[in-house]
Amino acid sequence: MIQCKDCEYFSDAGGKVMLTCDPFSTVKEPECLAKWQILRLDQLESYVRGTIAYYNRLAPMQEKMFKVLEREMDDISEADQWKVDDEDEDEPSNSW
Repeated sequence: MIQCKDCEYFSDAGGKVMLTCDPFSTVKEPECLAKWQILRLDQLESYVRGTIAYYNRLAPMQEKMFKVLEREMDDISEADQWKVDDEDEDEPSNSW
């Protein structure tokens, strides 16, 4: 079995292993495909961790925005409350 470090599609950029082989055309051995999949999963994990870190930075700002929107909605509801109260008063009362 050929080792990755001896393959022409292997490169080591600053301690980061990169396989430039194409799994559909340039894979030399079955083990190459398994290693390629592991590297892609590691890359996917790093992307997900980066996305989660970004969302964690946005979370406080989103909470503030929700609080402001809730206050605005409450203010709108209070401002329109007089419309609801008038409808209740228009009904005639039969208190004789």
